[in-house]
Amino acid sequence: MPNLPAVRVSRKGAGRLASGHPWVFASDVIDRGQAAPGDAVRVVDPAGRTLGTAHYSSTSQICLRLLSSRAETIDREFYRQRLVAADERRRGLVSDTDAYRVVHGEGDLLPALVVDRYAEYLAVQTLDQGMERAKPEIVAALSEVFSPRGIVERNDVAVRKRESLPLVSGLLAGEAPELVAIRMNGLLLHADLLRGQKTGVFLDQRENYLAAARYASGRALDCFTSTGGFALHLAARCDAVEAVDSSAQALALAERNRAANGIGNVHFREANVFDLLGGLRAAGQRYSTIVLDPPAFAKSRESLEGAARGYKEINLRALELLEPAGRLVSCSCSHHVSEAMLLEVIAAAALDAGRVVRVLERRTQALDHPILLTVPETHYLKCLILEAL
Repeated sequence: MPNLPAVRVSRKGAGRLASGHPWVFASDVIDRGQAAPGDAVRVVDPAGRTLGTAHYSSTSQICLRLLSSRAETIDREFYRQRLVAADERRRGLVSDTDAYRVVHGEGDLLPALVVDRYAEYLAVQTLDQGMERAKPEIVAALSEVFSPRGIVERNDVAVRKRESLPLVSGLLAGEAPELVAIRMNGLLLHADLLRGQKTGVFLDQRENYLAAARYASGRALDCFTSTGGFALHLAARCDAVEAVDSSAQALALAERNRAANGIGNVHFREANVFDLLGGLRAAGQRYSTIVLDPPAFAKSRESLEGAARGYKEINLRALELLEPAGRLVSCSCSHHVSEAMLLEVIAAAALDAGRVVRVLERRTQALDHPILLTVPETHYLKCLILEAL
């Protein structure tokens, strides 16, 4: 057995691990022993029985994140094996793209680690003290398994504040161009790995882009378009697409993507979506297809009530703009917002709008973002394709 610091957890903490969830909260830790921030530690129950190996955090409410159900050394070889297994799982799941998620944290048994592939480059997020300390070993393992031209870190996300970690982004290995050209569903897109949304583009919507396009027709409105993912996929099926976002930087890249694919029927517009939807209704505008893909409205359970109001408002405004038999694609990336809650909110919006709404498809994140049944946090993206009669 490796010589690891021992952290003792309560009966409740042990029960959480036994239920298949890899987190133990600080309130369920009885004795932290000699554990230092970011240590790989041996987790033991109140009787001293080994429950597994976890990363320890000294400041986060998530004090332990289980890496293995046995005591073992967490080193470069451990990460290499997990990376190989994660990459093998993507084979047969990912097609028609050279940009996809290689590691989806808990979904790939590597809590707090995210790795996204963009052609010959990798973007990495180390989101707790343990993964941050292990960054050199992770980068070495990534270099061995994937031989990328460059590895960047996108550790400029707010969740790192809970771990007392700095918010940083930059080059970890090799080189990184200003923009990386990727292929996705037959389109040429550009990803800004150091400044773009998430780690560059929205890889989790890749399969939903195609699904939305299957139902699209006529005049379309894409709200919160970012770099144009939905809009550019809808273009082949629609007469015209208006795409809206509040970020001038994102829209500049969206316009570059439009030009790179020779698409002439998409127009990008900088505006506040909430204000715009009301203005379009007042002007009597109507659309056959509308996409709503907003940022996460619910960052915590405490913000759920406000998030529900936000989701209801934008869906109500969209339903008021839809032509008869129009199609609405409504998304939520807030893991605190369940699919059931989103359906309930849209149902309420439909009643207020006087529309009868039929569900055509209930979708989630792309297959390279795996969901563990016992870890609800791995299921965050909801995508509903609806028809308003």
